[in-house]
Amino acid sequence: MAVGSRGPNDPQRRERILDAALDVIAEHGAIKVTFRRIAEAAEVPLGSLTYYFDDMQDLLTSAFTRLAESVSTRYGALLAAARTPEEAREAVVEIICGKVWGTERNLLLSYELYAFAARNPEVREVMRSWMRASRESLARHFDPLTARALDALVEGFSIHNSVDPRPTDRAGVAAVVDAIANRRAHADGGSTPAG
Repeated sequence: MAVGSRGPNDPQRRERILDAALDVIAEHGAIKVTFRRIAEAAEVPLGSLTYYFDDMQDLLTSAFTRLAESVSTRYGALLAAARTPEEAREAVVEIICGKVWGTERNLLLSYELYAFAARNPEVREVMRSWMRASRESLARHFDPLTARALDALVEGFSIHNSVDPRPTDRAGVAAVVDAIANRRAHADGGSTPAG
């Protein structure tokens, strides 16, 4: 398809530009992103980018926001569907071991987001918003400290498993999730869970 062949009345153009920007970031890194590369990936005229976005900072912030909202929606849906504590723990395991957070593309993009946010305070709010959404989803089922711990575990396990030659398998992840989720029972003097 030729660049710009979708015509001027393209209601999905902005979203397509953002998706293309994320693809370019995943392939080349945020530091090597250019308007030209994004326009080619999105199959839109170069001028479309400056029509929708003030500058590269605006475009990258919007792209990272789209990533965060997309992952948060899937993350939240799994936890919202859980009806019991066991289902909530299984949802956390699925977030880690399934394709909600830890896809290769999402991991690459999250590395880029962290690096970019370290140097761009405006983008730090994207990360903070993502963390808030994740913790709010977890807080449906877990106390605030446990929600924070599980949120960190989701990210940590996903990152470690992506580079570890012997990644932790699903059963191992489930055991750690159970240990964290059950810590309140131990702290409150409850009985030790079986296993």
